[in-house]
Amino acid sequence: MRIKQLNPRLSNQIAAGEVVERPSSVVKELVENALDAHCTRMDIDLEAGGTKLIRIRDNGDGIYREDLTLAMSRHATSKIEVVDDLDAIDTLGFRGEALASIASIAKVTMTSRRKAASESDDAEDTAWQVTVGGNLMTPELVPAPHPVGTTVEVKDLFYNTPARRKFLRTEKTELQKIEEVLRKISLSHQQVTINVSHNGKQSRHFAAVVDGSDIERRVGAVFGKGFMENAIYMERAYEGDAPGRKLSIKGWIGLPTYSRSQADQQYFYVNGRSIRDKLVSHAIKQAYQDVLFHGRHPVFALFLSIDPKMVDVNVHPTKHEVRFRDSQQVHGFLFKSIYSALADVRPTSDEGYGSVVGTTAISGMGAPGVGMQNNPTQGYMPLTSGNALHGASPFASDFQSFGDASSNNVREQLNHYGNLLRVNGDQASPEGLPETNDESVPPLGYAVAQIHGVYILSQNTNGLVIIDMHAAHERITYERMKRASDSEGMKKQPLLVPLSLALSEKECMVAMDFSNELEALGFELQQASEESLVVRSIPAILAKSDAEGLVKDVISDLVELGSSNRIQQHRDELLSTMACHGAVRANRRLTIPEMNGLLRDMEATERSGQCNHGRPTWKELSMYALDSLFLRGQ
Repeated sequence: MRIKQLNPRLSNQIAAGEVVERPSSVVKELVENALDAHCTRMDIDLEAGGTKLIRIRDNGDGIYREDLTLAMSRHATSKIEVVDDLDAIDTLGFRGEALASIASIAKVTMTSRRKAASESDDAEDTAWQVTVGGNLMTPELVPAPHPVGTTVEVKDLFYNTPARRKFLRTEKTELQKIEEVLRKISLSHQQVTINVSHNGKQSRHFAAVVDGSDIERRVGAVFGKGFMENAIYMERAYEGDAPGRKLSIKGWIGLPTYSRSQADQQYFYVNGRSIRDKLVSHAIKQAYQDVLFHGRHPVFALFLSIDPKMVDVNVHPTKHEVRFRDSQQVHGFLFKSIYSALADVRPTSDEGYGSVVGTTAISGMGAPGVGMQNNPTQGYMPLTSGNALHGASPFASDFQSFGDASSNNVREQLNHYGNLLRVNGDQASPEGLPETNDESVPPLGYAVAQIHGVYILSQNTNGLVIIDMHAAHERITYERMKRASDSEGMKKQPLLVPLSLALSEKECMVAMDFSNELEALGFELQQASEESLVVRSIPAILAKSDAEGLVKDVISDLVELGSSNRIQQHRDELLSTMACHGAVRANRRLTIPEMNGLLRDMEATERSGQCNHGRPTWKELSMYALDSLFLRGQ
């Protein structure tokens, strides 16, 4: 067949196949253009789930009359000029394909009036309107009434490509897709008011954020009220080891006990752009690893700031994906930031959530602390170094010796720790409790009883606290064992018979590049050929593991992500199992001092709100909740 030049409409329709998948794709592109025009308000009108009509009006900068017709052509944009601009993109849209692609499969009308660029520059008195239609896509420009800003109207989506219309879902489904796009944008651009109507009725309203209460409503409108009551605000920064390597992250992460069966409430942004990235997902999953119940997914809204030169956003037509130039640094920063934020979460005597240690309030992001009123769930806050809580643990010296016993192996330390809760003599009688308004009462209060040998009942200033003693003791034991293992370092176990592995040439190269890191983890590897390695030693604590599978998994992570947590993950799984077997069992009779000792250790232990398997270790019922149960004051 002969080679032919495609006509403009056909080439634009091909491009539209990459950019415009459904009505929500159109909304995303047009809304991003409005945001790049510095709007503070946009009104979105939809009909039939966006298939019949999508109209977006903004109060942004507007478009010059001479540029209106040019804006409807392919590869026309005001956001990049030279190739160097692609290395530091700081706008949402930049490809110059969206309007032309949309106009090739729908009837598009755009009306705009330009805002004055400076005091000496007068805004245009007349707005201008351009309409694109016909096979040649010839734009027609006429004057039209319009305030400062731009309105884009898209009618009859896919009217000339009926095959594409067959792939659309129901009106309700398409509307839900659009609303999901707008929820993401409402989180990252909180200074913009967004009004949405469907078939003439208002369906969504996102008011611009002015103060802390506004941001609670805005975030609550996306996640629901329950999220704000079960989330903590975090903020971390990393200066980097070279200019342009600075990273910062801020946002909300849901407590491990507030999780979902699906990963449908996970919002991550890079420089204000909503993205999906497997490296980011992996880092966050690793951070929640030993505090999340199996099969559950965390909830979060996180905003990463990075030098635009260190991230490539031009890797996918829809701009949903990015590529980090130093993926290992980003992965490590995200993991450590979220991991430490979750570790800083401890019980608090105040009703609500405290900010994470080291955070500060961000202008436009609201205060870091999120309040909670009359909520019969547990509260959290971080503790500073040292235990200033009332009542020292009777096991404090034993815990200290456990952590410092570097001469013993982990199993011997567990046997030592397993003897700590043996009861000698009769159960002590509870002493008189302080007044409930006494500020010296610790967050988890004082134990008053043990129920069926499983739960501890405690009274604090807020009301009643119920503690699962096995789950709590399991977490305490697990954290002590991890610290003891870390202090000893990762010891090697030489293999009597070296293990030969057949790998790809790329895997062998990566393994050799990371040989120092692997040796620090306990692996001793030697390259036998371009496609084979010899394993001479493995981590001693994992001597009974599948050595071949473990090495291959670690190298696979290094190839894919530039880092690996496999060793720590396998170690933690082993320690978790050992801690579970060593924790106090059900029906163990505890004295009141022993119960209080367990509570004090919970208050001083990282991630004590969940056991190693992600189950909650304690719950609080406030006096308000208790009074409601018995209809007191009603």
